[in-house]
Amino acid sequence: MPRTENRNEGKTDTMDAREGPLTRAFVRLVDTLVADYDAIELCQQLVDDCVELLNATAAGLLLGDHHDSLRVLASTSEQTRLMELFQLQADAGPCLDAYRTGSQVIVGELTAARAAQWPVFGDRMLAEGFRAVYAVPLRLREQRIGALNLFSTQVGALSPEDVAVGQALADVATIGILHQRVVARHEIINEQLQSALNSRIILEQAKGVLAERGGLDMDQAFVMLRAYARNTNTRLAEAARAIVDGTVDTADFLHAPQADPPGLSG
Repeated sequence: MPRTENRNEGKTDTMDAREGPLTRAFVRLVDTLVADYDAIELCQQLVDDCVELLNATAAGLLLGDHHDSLRVLASTSEQTRLMELFQLQADAGPCLDAYRTGSQVIVGELTAARAAQWPVFGDRMLAEGFRAVYAVPLRLREQRIGALNLFSTQVGALSPEDVAVGQALADVATIGILHQRVVARHEIINEQLQSALNSRIILEQAKGVLAERGGLDMDQAFVMLRAYARNTNTRLAEAARAIVDGTVDTADFLHAPQADPPGLSG
């Protein structure tokens, strides 16, 4: 008897294949509620997980400071980080819309006409080869602290279920970042967010030092820095500051054998 094709089989197989990684992603995020954590590593893991679990080509995360200004805190590559910086410079883009409105921005097909709603940045996305973009806010009820951008080179890349998973991951990350608001004043939370943003500046400086001294590109420098932090059980920001301050011998560091960390660059 001929086999009857089941349209849901492919979808079911995909869901089964990502069940384990998805569970691990949520467990990592929930751990922030009961243990100390590195805010930069948390956000970097979030963008890495989104590219691994969803049909996204690249991802970036913007976080707001106490002046309500957005900065790039995590990205899956140096190219994506520069894209996000370009979006901030243009002051128009899907991530900014998601942050300002608290609503998802879903563009399954990024045509020239649709991209025109974001002057300059829309053209930049098309030039980089992206054909779909999805942005979800990092929000807790009425409070918004940032937004997550998912880019794809494929039209209609993310299904409604994928977008829902991305939003759920962003929601849990938001709760983790804001967890201490139940025991601290609002000013303290702003200081913690500002500290994370300041740490990102140090991280970029450390990447530049490693790239210049080791003849690396920025992505390779970040992979090396992240591996060092994990192998020495050091916070990413602390490892970066040690390189910038010169308390770590970068010559020895660059030639030390290090295991590659999971995930992509930032």
